[in-house]
Amino acid sequence: MSLKEIAKELMVHAENAALITLDSIGVAHVRAMDPFLPEDNFTVWMGTNPKSLKVSQIQKNKLVSLYYFDKKSAGYITLQGVATIVNTKDKKERYWKKEWKNFYKNTTTDYVLIKFVPNKAKIISEKHQVLGDSITWEVPKLTL
Repeated sequence: MSLKEIAKELMVHAENAALITLDSIGVAHVRAMDPFLPEDNFTVWMGTNPKSLKVSQIQKNKLVSLYYFDKKSAGYITLQGVATIVNTKDKKERYWKKEWKNFYKNTTTDYVLIKFVPNKAKIISEKHQVLGDSITWEVPKLTL
């Protein structure tokens, strides 16, 4: 498998992802997310509350990371890229999970999307023998 195929496999098999944003003084904030499956170009969509801290942090600093861990294959992928907040009816209808109905009472006012477009990734997959350097532990990189 190619590195891109391995990366996509890790993202699909991980149950959740962690979104990492920075606050105004450079402190990282990490939260669990329930993302949609990645698109062919690795774009990832996620839903959230427009009043959440992550939304205001993304509006101030669009550079974020998204981390997936697949315990079964002992692999992970860390993606770095740009996040934007999307609040259009068509996209919110397209990227909606019925199991979220208890979290978002009014999808017009209580629900927005985060669109994440990665530009690079670091990958480890023991299953596919994609491993870090034995001395420095530097992991394989993928430019997207």
